[in-house]
Amino acid sequence: FGSRSTQCRRASGQSCGRVGTRGAMALVKVLKNKAYFKRFQVKPRRRREGKTDYRARGKMVKQEKSKFNTRKYRLIVRFTNKRCICQIAYATIRGDMMVAQASSSELEKYGVPCGHKNYAAAYCTGLLVARRVLKKFGLDEKFKGK
Repeated sequence: FGSRSTQCRRASGQSCGRVGTRGAMALVKVLKNKAYFKRFQVKPRRRREGKTDYRARGKMVKQEKSKFNTRKYRLIVRFTNKRCICQIAYATIRGDMMVAQASSSELEKYGVPCGHKNYAAAYCTGLLVARRVLKKFGLDEKFKGK
């Protein structure tokens, strides 16, 4: 009659969880037992870290079927504690491929000694990565800067 833990509680004088007794708690069924953990599937690492929303990434990277094997480029902007990083990338089955990358710490070469994390630095870093992409694709002569 009853499980061993229920019998132990009765012997120790604790409430057994019957209806009608004062201040008694109902018995709680254990849901996460051995069978639960046997079938438990761990989420991908970047999902566990909270870095990647795979549903949003899938919508962003998805390409139309009529444009088979055409690259869909995207601009990635990341702000760290000290600088701004801009990258141009496209997705493949093997993983994301970077076309070009620029960091706001490189702006020192172009006469910006400090303030590498503000709005203006982000704009300049975006221009720098855009010029690098144009040069890589041979379009830098067609689109000249001022």
